[in-house]
Amino acid sequence: MDTHVFANLAQIRILLVPIGAIPQQTFEKYASEIRSFDAIRLGDIAVEGTKDERARFQPKSLATGYLHLSFPSHPPPHSHQALSLLRPSHFPLAIIGVATCSRSEALPEIISQFHDTALDMFPPTGIYPLARNCFVFEEGSSSGISPSGQHPELIIFPEMMGNRKLHIGTLLGEICSKIFGEFGVLIQRLESPLGNEYLNASLFPSLPLLTDLPPSLGSKDTLPPLPSHSSQPEISKSALSKVAPAMKRNSSLGVPTVRKRLSAIGAASSHGRLFKVMADLFLLAGRTEDALIWYTEALQLLKSPLDSIWNASALEGMATIPILDAWSAGHGLQTSTSAGREPWSDIADKLTQATTLYFKVPPSEVENYQYLSYLYCCCVLRHTSLLFAIWSAKGWGPLAFTTMLQPGPTPYLPPTLSHSESTTWANLERLSSMSGIPRTTISSLLAQVHGPWLLHLGPRERVGVLEAIASTYSCLGYRRKESYILREVLGCILDLIVCGREEDAHTNMRLFGNKGNVGIRLNESSDGNESILKLLKHVCKVLGVNLDAIQILDDNNDPKNHPEADDDADVYREPFGWPELQIGVVRESVAVAEALPDFLAVAQYALSSLKTLQEFLEPGDQYHLYSTAARAMQTARRRGAMKAVEYWSGRPVVSITLAPLPFIRLPIEKPISALRPRTSDSNAILKGGTDPFLYNPRKMNTQVGKPLVVQGEVLEFIVIVQNPYVFDMELQSLSLSTSGVPFESTAISVIIPARSYHRAVLSGKALTTGTLVVRGCIVQAPGGVAREFVLPLATEDEEERLAHKRSAALCEAGRSKYSGLDNFPWERKRSQTSGPESSRSSKTMMFLECKVVPEQPLLRIRRTTVTHGALMLYDGEMSSIRITFENIAPLPIDFIRLAFDDSTMTPAQQALAEGEMSVFETYETEYALIHRPVFSWIKNDSVTIAPGRKVTLTINCFGKVGCTEGTIHASYSYIHRDPSDNKETSVFHTRQLSYPLMVTVYRMLESHGMDILPYPSYPMGTDGNLATNNSNNLNLFVQDNGAWCLFSVDIMNTYGIPFEVSIERVQEDVPWGETLVNVPPGSTSRLVIPLKKFLLGNEHISRPIPTLSDRQFVVDKTKLSDAEQKMQRELFWYREELFKSLRCQWREAGGTRYGDLSLRQQRLTLTMLKTLRTEKAGIQLSLMRSGNPGKPIEQSAGKYHPPCSEPVYLHIKVTNLTKTTLVFTLDVNIDPREHVIHDGILCDIPVGRLEAKESREIEVAICFLCHGRFEVLASARVLDSSGSSSETGSARLSVMVNTDA
Repeated sequence: MDTHVFANLAQIRILLVPIGAIPQQTFEKYASEIRSFDAIRLGDIAVEGTKDERARFQPKSLATGYLHLSFPSHPPPHSHQALSLLRPSHFPLAIIGVATCSRSEALPEIISQFHDTALDMFPPTGIYPLARNCFVFEEGSSSGISPSGQHPELIIFPEMMGNRKLHIGTLLGEICSKIFGEFGVLIQRLESPLGNEYLNASLFPSLPLLTDLPPSLGSKDTLPPLPSHSSQPEISKSALSKVAPAMKRNSSLGVPTVRKRLSAIGAASSHGRLFKVMADLFLLAGRTEDALIWYTEALQLLKSPLDSIWNASALEGMATIPILDAWSAGHGLQTSTSAGREPWSDIADKLTQATTLYFKVPPSEVENYQYLSYLYCCCVLRHTSLLFAIWSAKGWGPLAFTTMLQPGPTPYLPPTLSHSESTTWANLERLSSMSGIPRTTISSLLAQVHGPWLLHLGPRERVGVLEAIASTYSCLGYRRKESYILREVLGCILDLIVCGREEDAHTNMRLFGNKGNVGIRLNESSDGNESILKLLKHVCKVLGVNLDAIQILDDNNDPKNHPEADDDADVYREPFGWPELQIGVVRESVAVAEALPDFLAVAQYALSSLKTLQEFLEPGDQYHLYSTAARAMQTARRRGAMKAVEYWSGRPVVSITLAPLPFIRLPIEKPISALRPRTSDSNAILKGGTDPFLYNPRKMNTQVGKPLVVQGEVLEFIVIVQNPYVFDMELQSLSLSTSGVPFESTAISVIIPARSYHRAVLSGKALTTGTLVVRGCIVQAPGGVAREFVLPLATEDEEERLAHKRSAALCEAGRSKYSGLDNFPWERKRSQTSGPESSRSSKTMMFLECKVVPEQPLLRIRRTTVTHGALMLYDGEMSSIRITFENIAPLPIDFIRLAFDDSTMTPAQQALAEGEMSVFETYETEYALIHRPVFSWIKNDSVTIAPGRKVTLTINCFGKVGCTEGTIHASYSYIHRDPSDNKETSVFHTRQLSYPLMVTVYRMLESHGMDILPYPSYPMGTDGNLATNNSNNLNLFVQDNGAWCLFSVDIMNTYGIPFEVSIERVQEDVPWGETLVNVPPGSTSRLVIPLKKFLLGNEHISRPIPTLSDRQFVVDKTKLSDAEQKMQRELFWYREELFKSLRCQWREAGGTRYGDLSLRQQRLTLTMLKTLRTEKAGIQLSLMRSGNPGKPIEQSAGKYHPPCSEPVYLHIKVTNLTKTTLVFTLDVNIDPREHVIHDGILCDIPVGRLEAKESREIEVAICFLCHGRFEVLASARVLDSSGSSSETGSARLSVMVNTDA
């Protein structure tokens, strides 16, 4: 491809072609040695000794100029033969074949192949090439190649040649000398009138073969001969600038004028074109002085509008000469002809004039349009390369000349544009400032090339021109203009490729012939696809479309080898570029990839566009791209592609959670210390709903932990996936990505509805015990490569990282921190991530972790004695139910425990936790929870259940009013495992099986009106027993009525059937007693039973009211004084002792149901306490007659009948009933007192100190003065150390005084 070098008009093109089966690497090696000679001194070229026309263009002896060479890799198209005279530098003037040979016998074949190759490349009617040679390099020959009898065009390079490069340079000089000789032959033919007529016959003349042109037509018909080589005067370079402008037609070179023609043949033809051709050949021969003279003469004659193209071409040649001379001198023109003009101004003016002439050529034949367009484009590109070389070299100087003369198949970049920061804004503006040429000037000049005339160019020329435009825009930093031109380049190249492949397909189909209806698919060529796709990606990248957003990977690529996906949907993304333009270039990209065809590229581009341009794509475009990508991946897979695209739809996985295990399968971790015997299980029952401590580390540790799963059992994970697109998206494979213990799972396929979230369930089994870490999910789209998406837990650090990322993205939005195309989203992201490590990489990510415990047994309830799960009880009823458990696992069960819960426990526990109740209420609540549970069982540690076996357990039930439901929890485990399989640990794991019950409790009996009365006195019979006729009430009578009291309570039946209610006396050291009564429906009955009084010690009643739980403290909410607290404690302990002495039960009349009747709702008053409590002193009163010894006075119906006005003695016996020594005093009160006289005092009668159980008798003489009823009351008091006293016992005596006694 032509690189459009500025000085290509002065470069001799030598075409290098491979001959035979030479490897490309070998050809490139030898070709690089030949291409190293880009300039040859004219003095180093061997001049032929002939003095004929071949010596005209030969360099002079000791010439100081240079001959410039270029070595293209392709010849021009055959259609350009019309430019052979107008632009001889456009054609290869020589062809060199490069071949390798190891034996002499192959030389004839090589020369034959060389000739065939030359004939294929150049038309037989063409003028060029003027020289042909074939370089044969010897390789692998043991005896050497014999050069005897070889073809003159064949040059052999022995393998052992010492200085091969020097020999190549000498041969190139000889080839150039041969070319110069052919130049003379060509000019000799053109000097003839017939040749001049051919030259002026058309706008783009062409000559027949040189052998067809006669050398001369006779002396009378020949033109005056042009000056020969020997007749030209020497003109120095210093005089060139002065002589050339003033040169006239009668110059010192003796150039003849047209007016002096002697023949009529060619008299109408001008010599301007001939002079221009001579100037071109002199320019190619390195003789710039002669070229300038002939260009000047030609310009004087090319004034006709029909010769404007030749005039413009001559101006281009004249513009090239100063650059060649400056390069040969080794320095630039430091002084200019005008102080206000730049050194390159004259050159630019000539090129501008030439461009204008090309543009204003009058219309001609249509077949000439392509040549006119090509010459115009080349002239503008030459002008552009002049300014570009000066701009890139920071001004006029040797570096600029080198850039303008640099040959080669690839464009040359000066050092100022070949470093890493060459395209930065600062570097580009620095070049503009230093060179004095703005980038906009070069860009506006280059824009003149682009126009409709490009359509007249052939495909190859159009691609070359567009490529030169795009590369210049790229070096200038105009990347968007470059991409605009490259889109046209892609269109041209694609047309060539598609048309070429269709022609090959048609040719191959003709070879197959008619095969009927059999479909034949030929192998498609993929040569060049990679370069086109690379160019396509560059164009899209400049416009802000990243076609590499989705990568193409190997099918067997490990999903975990992908870089971490960081597609956070909630992170703000700032838009870039013009969406309309981006969507258009995306469509073109997909169409280009389909036309090649490259199915993987089609899928990659379509899916990358969906990912990056989703918010700008219309629903129809989204569906089209998705369906196109799906078809392309299917086709690529069907055709055996070993690669596929990665997953493309951002981050599809939103969340992963472990599905809660069924309650019967949930393992519960317990410390091994839980197996030790415990004295009471009250703590578990009394545990409140809230923790009284603000911070409890033990409770925190038990609540926060890894979820427990069981080895070998199916686990289910709930995965939430999303689809942000307007079409239903299919996931071919969705599976879990785990680490830690081996996990066996099966991938599933999922179809996610459009623009929605979808719930998928993934299941699997953990094969061993340990920790199972769920990293995320492995997702694979249809026909794509699987990819792992890591999903860390939403910890505080992770949430902070995401919040920081969102805020940083919002902060970056709208800020112009990056210039030009560095503002690409992926470039900005790369620059941000190239700094310090992100917070995610610096901190360890936390994933969902599960603790896998050993295999566990599984229990189920086989049967129960409860109908429909409902239990109906009376208040206080005691019943039992039986539950049969079955072990359905292959492991035995050697541990089983039952726990219970009911609806009355939660309110009570909550009230206890709140701590707002008094101490007495707290005790009653705890008592009801511990001693009156709804369900209970007798613990049995020897229960074992073998695999497949059953066991029946009995649970006791108690009816409690207010209970509506209850639950029986069975915890079980396999603890004593084989020690070889499991290591000893400090924990074990249980499972729990719950059986809920609906409970209905009927309240049928209510107790109220409890009272404790003094035991009454009853008349004694003659035999000393109680005088009663009711044998049923015998248990109500006792002998020592002073030591007893009567307990009574009212029972009301609120139910519809009668009940038998009994109350039993169960006091220690007291005979058992019972009272039974039948309570009809709706009636109230009283139960009365004697109760022996008792006395509690001071140590007992001084204890605080206890708590039945292990709480550290209980705050009494009531504000009581010390005396009140003492009295409250005394009432509490006597009440507790009272309820221990009694047991109240009921039984259904005529039925089998029975239960307890609670009396704890009753309250003990101070009056009841005094009656119930045993007195410290026992007093017995009696009346005795006077005398020695005295006789007792008769009694009747419990009353004494002493005589009136007769002295009697009041006998008082005081007994210390306590277990300590006390001091007593005695008070006697007789009512009415005014009718009685006594001896001594009746108050504070000293009794003295009495030991425990000791008695002392005191007699007081009294006399009743009248008849009537008298009451005698004696009370004893105890004196303490402070002198105060308190009443501790009393006795009463009734006296009836009669007149006849």
